[in-house]
Amino acid sequence: MASLRSVAVTVALAGNLVSASSLASSSKRAVPALAQVINQKSFNVLPSVPTAEEYNASSAPWVPLNFTAAGLADKPFHVYDDEFLAIIGPNPTFTIIAQTPKDPIFHEAVVWYKAKDEVFFVQNAGNPDAGTGLNKSAAIYKISLKEADAVKNLRDAVGKVEVVHVPSTPEIPNPNGATQYKSQILFAAEGQGAKIPPALIVMNPVEPYNTTVLLNNYFGRQFNSLNDLAIHPKNLDVYFTDPTYGESNNFRPAPGMQNQVWRYNDRTGAVTVAADGFVMPNGITFSPDGKYAYVTDTGIWRHGLELSNPSSIYRFTVQPDGTFEDRKTFAFVDTNIPDGVHTDSKGNVYAGAGDGVYVWNPSGKLIGKIYTGRTAANFQFVGGGRMVVCGETRLYYVTLEGGTGEGAFVDSYL
Repeated sequence: MASLRSVAVTVALAGNLVSASSLASSSKRAVPALAQVINQKSFNVLPSVPTAEEYNASSAPWVPLNFTAAGLADKPFHVYDDEFLAIIGPNPTFTIIAQTPKDPIFHEAVVWYKAKDEVFFVQNAGNPDAGTGLNKSAAIYKISLKEADAVKNLRDAVGKVEVVHVPSTPEIPNPNGATQYKSQILFAAEGQGAKIPPALIVMNPVEPYNTTVLLNNYFGRQFNSLNDLAIHPKNLDVYFTDPTYGESNNFRPAPGMQNQVWRYNDRTGAVTVAADGFVMPNGITFSPDGKYAYVTDTGIWRHGLELSNPSSIYRFTVQPDGTFEDRKTFAFVDTNIPDGVHTDSKGNVYAGAGDGVYVWNPSGKLIGKIYTGRTAANFQFVGGGRMVVCGETRLYYVTLEGGTGEGAFVDSYL
């Protein structure tokens, strides 16, 4: 999505900032070496609040008084509530494992291929620094988790983990979202130009990386620009989002339908609308028991920056028949947008945002952040408390030791 402004904003706080050490002393759990407590009460009242022109969702991550940008990055596990300590455990790790000068090859579609313990991800489509979109499709890459795990105790392991290009055949046109699918990988492809439509496409995760199109139309009409997808853990239908980011990034024509969440039954071929009323529906996931669906709306980035549009996560109740009801606002992020969204095995909700991965408990309380200091569009749980986080030009490997940082996977589809 859009990049953050490079200048960090520091806001003066009223009163004394409660120190991390004093908060830690009141907690029953010790704060790990790579973690720090952020006390929200200490900045409830500010002596001066900047205007929306001076500071907004597109600005660089906020740096409170008595903190520095470097200090926030030095201890990247930010504890907003003691519940987060139970997730990260006593010794979480955070490692930069790959980096590019400017090509955003670490974007989205982060998928764990369990059989070979590899992680796949894709390049940003439509980003000028990638040169992708209309004339060249975004590429697919992968890494070995064995290589990543070998360097987990380093903070900077750039060059020690090989990033391998994956040549899908036929090529998937601008893949953006992905999930495990019957021992393969199912991609949401945004399409390319007017003649190559968006589609759901399955890829074999081993050579020759052959692909098969599952769905590319709704009763003869093209979708807009498929973005993300998730498989419901009970009915096993594929739910996917369809905003207009292909048009916004100049590689898809004007939309032919409103931006919606769709549902696809791959056994019968039935395609139905699951939900509408979004500006730009983006990430989608389900709670581990399938009772709730979470959909991010990143409408503030539609045609440029539109700050009065959503930068929110909405929760729906999934009915026994698979339909969505009871739309509720679940969360709103403070920096940029909530992009990719996933849940862990306990129902906590994680979303990639403008300064890292945010973590909320099931009631919608922000309990922590895994801070990258830059856009983290998407990420994935990869078993054993491990996570891979895509930060556009950086790739991160994170390990959590609390026992709850396990992904809510559809086991039969791994």
